[in-house]
This record gives sequence, structure tokens and C-alpha cells, in this order.
Amino acid sequence: MPVEFLGIAATNDGSETTARSGAAFDKDYTLRLARAHEDHGWDRVLFAYGSGSPDPAPAAAYIASRLDHLRILLAHRPNVSYPTYAAKTFATLDQISDGRLTVHFITGGNDREQGREGDTLTKDERYARTREYIRIVKKIWTTHEPFDHEGEHYRFHDFVSDVFPVQQPRPNVSFGGSSPAAYAAGGAEADVYCLWGEPLAKTAEQIEAVKAAAKAAGRTDVPRIQVAFRPIIAPTEELAWEKAHRTVGAIKQRRQAGLVRHHRNGVLEAAAPQNTGSQRLIAIAEAGERYDRALWTPTAAATGGAGNSNALVGTPETVAQALLDYYDLGVDILSARGYDLLGDAVDFGRHVIPLVREEVAKREAERQAERQAEREAERDAAHAAHDPHQPLAAARG
Repeated sequence: MPVEFLGIAATNDGSETTARSGAAFDKDYTLRLARAHEDHGWDRVLFAYGSGSPDPAPAAAYIASRLDHLRILLAHRPNVSYPTYAAKTFATLDQISDGRLTVHFITGGNDREQGREGDTLTKDERYARTREYIRIVKKIWTTHEPFDHEGEHYRFHDFVSDVFPVQQPRPNVSFGGSSPAAYAAGGAEADVYCLWGEPLAKTAEQIEAVKAAAKAAGRTDVPRIQVAFRPIIAPTEELAWEKAHRTVGAIKQRRQAGLVRHHRNGVLEAAAPQNTGSQRLIAIAEAGERYDRALWTPTAAATGGAGNSNALVGTPETVAQALLDYYDLGVDILSARGYDLLGDAVDFGRHVIPLVREEVAKREAERQAERQAEREAERDAAHAAHDPHQPLAAARG
């Protein structure tokens, strides 16, 4: 299977280690960062969502209208707009981008963050709403006749959109989470299921949970799997680990000084996180700092398990091999975001992505050769069964 790389489409240069130098929406920086991804081998960038952050949809439209190939993953929370409105927005953006859109639906794992925009539903209620929301959006994208909807959370009558996506039958839907409710919702509705980077064994367990949920929902296919990391790379292992410890020091310093309130995927809260994904990251960090080939947990511990926060540390070769370990588990979308957003996007694109793509191509060639050999063996066996006295070479001829 092919491999894809997802980066971040930040609207300013701030991160967990560095204060932003300008406005929350820095138009020039937003374009420069996206162009760096397009120019250095990335496939797609995520426009994330935060309650007080710049609206990702117009920012994504701005980038899509100025770049030719980079694809877009647009994060969206169902609580912020009615599904009829959202479906039109997404279809319009797919038109602007010439069919380069995927939508990532966020249910929301923090009651306080959800409440900032008036969402008072419980977590289980939010998951039920998200499933209903996704189904409505999919139907609007693919239905050319007016229809009614009477659901638990949404009711409307005689609706039909006049704008449809370029992608047929529809754009892909992305979803994430690590709770049973998340697996059930995403397993039923997602084309892509997103996980935060965990040790290989735990990632394998989550993949199996997603597959089981898809089967329980009556699907004959399964979502593609995406896993996200924070790579910390340098020319040597020693320099990479020095950089990793400096990074954690900077995260802790800003957090202790009260300079960090939000990060791109939610809130850095002092209290224990409510969402299962962050709870898992904290538990993994408490159990150990290093796992497998290059996974390092102090970055997650320093942020309180906030979002995509486990690191892969090492040389480009080490980090590439670590990513290939996840690819071998069945992960074919690799999400990566550094702490120096622009510089790390360039370095990762130059030094890691080509190594991974080269090895994936070799693996695919080997698998194709194996499949061809199996087909030939089956054909030989079939001929031999039909005429046991005929030589195999003649049977092939």
C-alpha cells in the first residue's frame, strides 16, 4: 500500500516551545509554511480547530487557491454549525481545491473547551451527535433531490444543496479517538482513523479495535490508519537527544511561566485530562520514557498528554525506520509536526520522507513479486492437476 505524509498548516509560528511572533492569523507565514510542505514531499496538511483560534475553513481556502498539489485535512467540530451549512462549506472548499479536501470530524474530549462555544452535551451525547452529523453531511454530498431528516440532534425538511464536491462520490471523512465510543463511531463512519503515536504494541491493539468496530457496524472494508508523532531529528544520535532534552526544557519553562494556554488540538490544562487519548499518553509516559526504536514520552508528559505529543527521536535514518515499523503494522498515513514548524517541516521533508518512501517502494515491489510467484505456483498446480504428465515448463508455455 502507498504511504502518505500529513503535516500541520499553522496560521502563525507559535508552538509549545516558542511564542508566536505576530498575529494569530499571519497570512504570509500561513502560506510560507504550506508551501514548504508542498515543496518538500508532504502530501497533506491539517488545518486544526480551537475554540478561540482562526477559523480553519477560510484559511484552508486561502492556501488551496494558491498551491497546486498540497491536499487539505480540515478539522471541524459539529457543535459549531448546522450540518446543512457545513456540508455546503466543505463542498465549496473541495471545488476551490480541485478535489483535495478531507474533513476531520472532532467530537471533543474536553468539556471546558467545548463549553467555550456553548456545547453542553456529555461525551456520549457528543459521539451520538457526531455520528448523526457525519451521516447527514455524506448524504448532502451525494443526494441531488430534496430530503427530510428527523434525528436525535438535527431536524430539517426539503433540503438539497446546489454545490457538490469535485471528488466522487464524496470527499473522505477522517475521525480520531481512543475510547470505545470513539472506536464505534469512527469504525462505522470514517474513511481514515487517526491515532496519536503510542508504542507499537498498543498501536496494534488500537488498530484491531478499529477493525472490530468496523466489522460490528456491518462494514466489509476498514478505515485507513493514521498515526501522529512529534519528530526530533539531528545529524547524529547524540545531537538528536540533546535537542530532545532542550525541547522538553522549553516546554516546561513556558508552561510553568503560564505562557501556554492553548495548543493546536485543544487545551493545555493543569487538571487531569478528560479524554481517553491523553489519559493513555500520560499512563504510557508514567510507565517509561523510551519505547521501541525511537518513541520518547517526556514531551507528552510535559504537556499533560495534550494532543499529538509523543516524540520520535534520532537521526533521520532512525526516525525513518521507526516510522516504517508503524507502516508494517498497517499504518499508511504518517502525521508529523516539529516544534520549529517551518524549519522542521523542511528538514523532515528533505531527510526523512525520501527514506521512508524508498523503503516502502522496496517493500511493495517485494510483495508484488511474492504475489506473482504465488499466482504462478497456483497456475502450475492447476495445470498439473489437469494433466499430471505434462511438464511444468510446457504447462506455462
